[in-house]
Amino acid sequence: MYRNVKNALMIIVLGAIVTLTGCATTAQFDELKAEVNAIKSDASAAKADAAAARTAADNANRVAAEARDVANQANARSIEAETRIDRAFKKSMYK
Repeated sequence: MYRNVKNALMIIVLGAIVTLTGCATTAQFDELKAEVNAIKSDASAAKADAAAARTAADNANRVAAEARDVANQANARSIEAETRIDRAFKKSMYK
């Protein structure tokens, strides 16, 4: 994205230099303007893509946190079950 902005600035500067020297024709100026507009459009698309990626990452983090919570609950239940089984085994051994 930084490269697109840098390119846009370079095109604008070159356009300004050509315009100030009086060598640019209207067609060249229109072509340059179209290129700048295309770069602006690409920058807007990149921003939209970045926002979508951020949303997807936030959703992935939320799902991962939920999965971690479920795994922690399952681990706690497993430890509890193991403890009960161990107590029951020891109790049966004393009989």
